[in-house]
Amino acid sequence: MSITIAILKESSQGEKRVAIVPAVASRLTRLGAVLAMESGAGLASTFADTTYADTRFEPKATKLVADADIVLAVQPPPVAVAKAMKPGAVLISFVYGANNPELVAALQERKVTTLAMELIPRISRAQSMDALSSQAALAGYYAPLLGAVHMPRILPMMTTAVGSLRAAKVLVMGLGVAGLSALATAHRLGAITEGYDVRPETREQAQSLGAKFVDTGVDARGEGGYARELTAEEKARVEQALSQHIAEADMIVTTASVPGRPAPKLIGAAQIAAMKPGSVIIDLGAESGGNCEGTKPGETVTVGPATIVGPLNVPSALAQHASELYAKNLLNLIGLIVKDGALALDFEDEVIAGATLTHAGEIRNKTVRESIEAAKAPSAKDA
Repeated sequence: MSITIAILKESSQGEKRVAIVPAVASRLTRLGAVLAMESGAGLASTFADTTYADTRFEPKATKLVADADIVLAVQPPPVAVAKAMKPGAVLISFVYGANNPELVAALQERKVTTLAMELIPRISRAQSMDALSSQAALAGYYAPLLGAVHMPRILPMMTTAVGSLRAAKVLVMGLGVAGLSALATAHRLGAITEGYDVRPETREQAQSLGAKFVDTGVDARGEGGYARELTAEEKARVEQALSQHIAEADMIVTTASVPGRPAPKLIGAAQIAAMKPGSVIIDLGAESGGNCEGTKPGETVTVGPATIVGPLNVPSALAQHASELYAKNLLNLIGLIVKDGALALDFEDEVIAGATLTHAGEIRNKTVRESIEAAKAPSAKDA
């Protein structure tokens, strides 16, 4: 007996991605799946309904998911859609459960097994399923391009009949997947590049991309590949070491984020005030509040001599390739839970266990569960 996989059309404002692209859809059918898709789901990412072979289309999302064994999406689906899913079905999407308690409650009530893409463990075995990394790579690529169109100068050195123009200096702060991608793009565009991270092991990665590594002498390696929070003394030391590099930069790309927490502040008001006239900051931490004082998520603002751009959902601007990478992440994850044409959830598997948000009416992720319970608990003031 085959399983039915339903693909939702994204309903979040500005979201252009789709969970499955035509090339991956054909690979899912070879796994023994029957595909059903919400009408027009791929249009915003340039994939017409007619490009999906052997796929049934349904205009109403709630009807689409009613008999689906697996439901796929990019962003968290509407609560009404979750309530229409059948008990025992599997939802795979970004969920961010602590920020969407009503959705989590609906998934619990329907006894839906939720595999949240933001919870995929950051281990070697799960790299092919790590959608945070695949999407961050595209965001990092796009950031210097976005910065270039906001700068009043060019990035590469240029020699003309009336003299030469020097190359711009680009500083990338935070050398995770997005930061390294940003460094690579800026270098290819001809800029002089510098990279900074509180994890000293990123030095060699930055240097391999043609960038100078800014060493502050602070080691803040944390768990799960993320940086830990700096002490007050460490913050002062880092600020002092970075201020000159910030002042000399023509463009800065900031990429620091910590899952479930506000983005750490990397650049203060005094440092921005000391920047060059016409300098640009692309703050990829804007989704969670921004890495800079003065960042306004979703807006472009002028703060002193600098322009600060706070883009939201950057991968959606590259919807065709972002969808392709995300679809391959999903395909690899589905390969873990579908065996011989049937669902086979192995909670002993560390990837599946780590990604599971809800199952059998329970919230399996401790962090999300505690966050939701804390939000429900009456405050001392109300008691």
